[in-house]
Amino acid sequence: MEPIKVLVLCTANSARSQMAEGLLRTMAGDQVVVHSAGTKATAVNPYAVRAMADAGIDISDHFSKSLDRFLDQSFDYVITVCDHAAEQCPLFPGKAERIHWGLDDPAAVEGDDTEKLHAFTQVRDQLREHFTNWLTDLGVKFRA
Repeated sequence: MEPIKVLVLCTANSARSQMAEGLLRTMAGDQVVVHSAGTKATAVNPYAVRAMADAGIDISDHFSKSLDRFLDQSFDYVITVCDHAAEQCPLFPGKAERIHWGLDDPAAVEGDDTEKLHAFTQVRDQLREHFTNWLTDLGVKFRA
């Protein structure tokens, strides 16, 4: 069976989409080919790296990418994880099914280190729940 090709989009490709990429790759292994991108590229948020490391997933080598680098590729699914990306997402060639999970931006949370990390951890856990349900619906075996 060919792997499922997935592109995860958010605005800056700094937090939600980066965490989603690392999480889906870890959960589904070689059953998916997953990339993430943003409507504009920035840098990976260090709190995203920390929240994922706390779950045993290393995204420290990830880098922010613009969705422009993927416009000539086809995907089975394009998942937007923020409302702005959902509005700005272009059409992709092929049969890409669009899925939208509007998650709060953890980078917008103000407070001390603990409060900020908690916001990223919450989004990570929400992403895990979404992927658990989605992969179950697709009949894909995954690591919980």
